Amino acid sequence: RTFGGGTKLIVDLVQPTLSVLPPSRVELEQGSATLLCVASGGFPSDWKLGWKVGCSSRSGGVSDSLVVLGKDGHYSWTSTLTLPADQWRKAGSVSCEASKNGQTQPVTQTLNPGECSE
Repeated sequence: RTFGGGTKLIVDLVQPTLSVLPPSRVELEQGSATLLCVASGGFPSDWKLGWKVGCSSRSGGVSDSLVVLGKDGHYSWTSTLTLPADQWRKAGSVSCEASKNGQTQPVTQTLNPGECSE
């Protein structure tokens, strides 16, 4: 982007690193499953987190945190997805995606229910 008399601002795009944490066994026994997606080290701050259950995008049961600026100048934020426990067990896979306008490929991290909930 160029400003005024020709000052050009170049913003490097940094993809966040995603981690998806599974629901606890105690929560599953109570019939619910909350997954946490942690995005860290992204820049700039306008990356959006989304969820897919199986192959379908999911917006219900989603809660996003505020974006936090780290000392390194990069951003971190979280999103949670809450499902009924039986839907989690049947899902096959649950993915968290970080996407940004103008970026063709989102950053994706996938969890398979059979691999987790120790």
